Amino acid sequence: MHLNKTTTIILLVAVAAFLFIPFLGRVHLFDWDEINFAECSREMIKLDDYSRIYVNFKPFWEKPPMFFWMQTVAMKMFGVNEFAARFPNAICGIVTLLVLFLCGRRIYDNRFGVLWALAYAGSLFPNMYFKSGLIDPWFNLFIFLSLYFFILYHWKRNGYDKEGLGKKPLYYAVWAGIFMGLAVLTKGQVALMIFLLVLGVYLVYNRFKVYFGWGHAVVFLLVAAGVTFTWYGYETIKNGPWFITEFLRYQYRLFTTHDAGQKGFPGYHFVVILFGCFPASLFAIPAFFKMPFTHRYDRDFKRWMVLLFWVVTILFTIVQSRIIHYSSMAWFPVTFLAAYTFYKWERQEAPYKKYVAVFTGIIGAIVSLLLLLVTIIAMNIEKLVPYVDDPFAQANMMADVHWSGWEGSAGVLMVLTVVLGLRYLKKHAFGHAAWTFFGGTAIVIFLAAALIVPKVERYSQGAAIDFLEERQGEDCYVNALGYWSYAPFFYARKEPPQNPNSYNEEWLLTGDIDKPVYFVTKVDRVENYTKHNPELKELYRKNGFVFLKRAIPGKAD
Repeated sequence: MHLNKTTTIILLVAVAAFLFIPFLGRVHLFDWDEINFAECSREMIKLDDYSRIYVNFKPFWEKPPMFFWMQTVAMKMFGVNEFAARFPNAICGIVTLLVLFLCGRRIYDNRFGVLWALAYAGSLFPNMYFKSGLIDPWFNLFIFLSLYFFILYHWKRNGYDKEGLGKKPLYYAVWAGIFMGLAVLTKGQVALMIFLLVLGVYLVYNRFKVYFGWGHAVVFLLVAAGVTFTWYGYETIKNGPWFITEFLRYQYRLFTTHDAGQKGFPGYHFVVILFGCFPASLFAIPAFFKMPFTHRYDRDFKRWMVLLFWVVTILFTIVQSRIIHYSSMAWFPVTFLAAYTFYKWERQEAPYKKYVAVFTGIIGAIVSLLLLLVTIIAMNIEKLVPYVDDPFAQANMMADVHWSGWEGSAGVLMVLTVVLGLRYLKKHAFGHAAWTFFGGTAIVIFLAAALIVPKVERYSQGAAIDFLEERQGEDCYVNALGYWSYAPFFYARKEPPQNPNSYNEEWLLTGDIDKPVYFVTKVDRVENYTKHNPELKELYRKNGFVFLKRAIPGKAD
């Protein structure tokens, strides 16, 4: 059945809303990044300052403000809570699927647009990130749109055989600049770095034949600079260059050093994409190799996507820090290439590759097994405690979390998805295979978000968050002790500090405090503090966390 453009868009919006909006507020925000960003947005509202970012009521120069502006709007609509913090990315999920459908439809046809949107929505991490409070979904979308409009500019200027490019080249260059400016406002100048590296590699591939006009390049840069000036320029004019200078220094440090626990191994991002972008990652493999093409633009767009993939993965392999979302920009080319493979197979324009089914079966079996093991292990977790050496992890595992067994339905559905999908591949029913693999995976993620993630969160941080929420409205200080966490700021609803000493941990432990102080620490670190600070009183301990209080000296507790 062939659906027209309007009907397809309506269905896509409805399906995307169903996939991404439910359960946004079901789970506490996770330390660090989710709570960090939500706290920045909360403090924007609290301080009524929307040009400078703060966390713990200190300047926070690691990120530009675009995503925080989105979160503040959501928080003013829905309140300061998990749903509001994640709502911008649910909207991004809806917009992204529409963008992929419309881009795929414009380049190829309606069928390809649906396949591309389906591949993105039905792959593990691409889907899951739309349920998060992270910056990357919007950042990646803006970079992709900038590159997409630049490709259209290139085609128009150089006479590619693509119908529908009715505007002048300048039009496409301007839109590329607008979206690049928005990307830089979202997460910084790494967006322009990725963009220019892709353009540079394409230039080398074309044997240094310049494919753009220098005047148009200047327009692109001026438009992008104009968009970014709305914050970079305003902040500098209003408060001087210090904040922007610190932001740029941080960006440089990010690329040249690694944070503790984030070094990883050289092939880290390739493994993350292989498993995290399943099943699209497996179906993308044939499209990396030579395939028959029907038009010049067909071959060219695929080339752009392959170059984008390699630029992103190699760039963030060079970068010292290894964090999952650093390579998330590669999800756009990976899902494109997966859709491209199915599209060519369906149209019998490329031979079916049996090895794809073999690899998909292997990775699918691993993913299914992991999902099933989560439930099996959780229902028998007390039997594993003696085999764990870390006392904090042991105590985490003793959390009182009820598992009914239905949580395993996500793993069972993953098994059925892989088995049925492989059967369709064997029959060369490629359309059915695509819907089975991607549609089934999307439902698996939906079930996991509803049934598994809330219970896993109770082990990792639930007890600490409960304690912090109980401190809301109490005139006190609340701090993490012996480890870093943004949770005390957001979940205790910290107010702007009146006493600058409150930033000094030693003062909170031993000084002449003017309010009660609550500390959250861990079982393997608590003795380092209690044996040297007799005024600390242990309130209780739960699931690996220990909760302490220091009363005002001379006052009854």
